[in-house]
Amino acid sequence: MILVTGLAITRERERGTMENLLSMPTRPIEVLVGKLVPYILVGYVQVTLILIASRFLFHVPMFGSLWLLLVAAALFIVSNLAVGITFSTIAQNQLQAMQMTFFFFLPSLLLSGFAFPFRGMPGWAQAIGEVLPLTHFVRIVRGILLKGNGIGNIGSELWPIAVFAVVAMFIAMKRYRQTLD
Repeated sequence: MILVTGLAITRERERGTMENLLSMPTRPIEVLVGKLVPYILVGYVQVTLILIASRFLFHVPMFGSLWLLLVAAALFIVSNLAVGITFSTIAQNQLQAMQMTFFFFLPSLLLSGFAFPFRGMPGWAQAIGEVLPLTHFVRIVRGILLKGNGIGNIGSELWPIAVFAVVAMFIAMKRYRQTLD
């Protein structure tokens, strides 16, 4: 998701259709939300396929609320898309946007506790991992699916994702406004 949205505005700039976007009577937030909404649906398709595969192919027990997991997934999807849009506003071309997404994706995956035990990492790696949304989402998914956690248990993991999404979207809006000037 980060890669696809990372290419969104840079593609407009490279194709020369950015002028069309800029001449429309829309605010920057409207353009950015318009770019994000289709990919939120794509993100939900991905989540659905992963949940189906985990249940029926890998027999992962699902003790918690599926609806709560889908709400948490929405926040995670939006935070990732906001990062992609931010990269899209920073990059000058699609290659740069693609490289930025890989430089974000790899540390995010390695420092989230998904591949390696989080508490076994050095303190500096844990500090970086705590900033990344994937770290908190991995804890949410494990808590809901394997332990049956409710909203009271995952609330402390939701707010860092929300803060990250707001900051990333704020940066994207500021950068998009700079392209308007």
